[in-house]
Amino acid sequence: MRQKELVRSATCGFVYGTSSQRLDGPARTSSSSCKRWTRRRTVVRLSSENVPIVREEDEGPSKPKPIVSVSSEGLQPTERVGSRKQVVQFLRILTHPALWRERVKVVVMCFIAFVITNVDRVNISVVMMPLSRYYDWSPVTVGLVQSAFFWGYLLTQIPGGYFADRYGGKVVFAFGVLTWSTMTMLFPYLVDRSLALTLISRGLLGVGEGVILPAMSQMVSKWIRVTERSRSLGFIYSGIYLGSIFGLAASPNLTMSIGWYYVFYIFGSLGLVWSVLWIALVGATPKTSKFISKQELRYISAGVEESGTALGEGIPWKKLFTSRPFWALMISHFCLTWGYFVLLTWTPTYFNSKLGFDMTSSAFLAIIPWASMFINANLSGFLADFAVSRGVSTNTVRKGMQTIGFLGPAVCLGLQTVTSNPALCVVLLAMATGLGSFCQAGVYSNHQDIGPSISGVLLGITNTAAAIPGIVGVFLTGLILDTYPNAWNLVFYITIAFYILGTLIFNNFATTERLF
Repeated sequence: MRQKELVRSATCGFVYGTSSQRLDGPARTSSSSCKRWTRRRTVVRLSSENVPIVREEDEGPSKPKPIVSVSSEGLQPTERVGSRKQVVQFLRILTHPALWRERVKVVVMCFIAFVITNVDRVNISVVMMPLSRYYDWSPVTVGLVQSAFFWGYLLTQIPGGYFADRYGGKVVFAFGVLTWSTMTMLFPYLVDRSLALTLISRGLLGVGEGVILPAMSQMVSKWIRVTERSRSLGFIYSGIYLGSIFGLAASPNLTMSIGWYYVFYIFGSLGLVWSVLWIALVGATPKTSKFISKQELRYISAGVEESGTALGEGIPWKKLFTSRPFWALMISHFCLTWGYFVLLTWTPTYFNSKLGFDMTSSAFLAIIPWASMFINANLSGFLADFAVSRGVSTNTVRKGMQTIGFLGPAVCLGLQTVTSNPALCVVLLAMATGLGSFCQAGVYSNHQDIGPSISGVLLGITNTAAAIPGIVGVFLTGLILDTYPNAWNLVFYITIAFYILGTLIFNNFATTERLF
């Protein structure tokens, strides 16, 4: 019908519309007689489910100015494209609360921070080869510099969670990003002064990155409804994987073209810019936000539980460490990061020594698992929230997603031990890491379920335990391969055992009921 009206209007010489024409279709047209006209305006409102509804209302009979004319040369605009009027109208639509929500801003800013954080974390591994040659570092010194990050990272998980729950995730998040970005930018200067300053800078980088996970968890518990939480966390955590892809792809080119030190200058400055935007644009809570609409505030408040535990009264430590669901969460977190750290740390070596790819191909193929995790982390979040919105219990969704995150990689690694086809091995490893990212809708979402008021502390504690495989698991894998150079199957069997252990514990003892 609309196409017929458009043709009929064109025969009258003009296609008529208004400056506030529909956002999702062609300009409004005249009636069949081409004599009666009605000016219309576009109104954007929020529904009871907080969904933007765009509709038009009559303003009365009038003959609006034609925006397009039909001539022998075709359609001709009657206003200059990009005029001030059009720009103002576009900006009004773009900044309308119904189309740009504050909780979306919070999630996007957290995602960008996670992208930057992992770029800053992986760039040292990319530039370590030219760096070690330039300063004549031994393998022991290289290992010392690499591990300095984890000491700072381990020590600040629990304090970061405590301060986030007490003073707000916004402040702690900003502190973390400012700290690691400053240390990243100062690294070329400090590494040129002494090894001690180099180790201190890497340790402080770990301090900065150690507090942002619990700070993010606290922000999500305040800003995001339960029905939107899985896909929000999946999107935020996928920033880690995208940051690894970007860092592994960009750092070598920057190192070869303009020098390794510019890698730290450029990526460190990105974090400083992010910090300014975060402080200026993001509210600590929906109630304290300067930009949130009343409709969105009501929508968030209706779907987010108010804190029932005040940190001024103290954290229930005894109840915490005598809770079986909490221990199930912490052990499961440990089991999934065992596979995460071992597989991703040793992937390039596996491609080179076991599958026979050269170093260049191994570096390129190492990006594939990160890309797989980026896709599946977002997919799992959408699937989990869809299931919850359709009435499936949160407990069933969490355990189902985590079961996929454990048994999916276990099956892929089991198949990996019985095949020798290099291409198939690459595919199976990408599937294993990708399916492992379903844990974003399982373990990583469970902290806000059982303790929304102390979610920062909960994630800080479990992430401290989960960081141990980054040291012990990676070292043990190196020890096995040093003793038995071709014992990759043994490495995979140990990882499979942890996946199965995590599956049994999480499904039997975890819960989504609020405990704290």
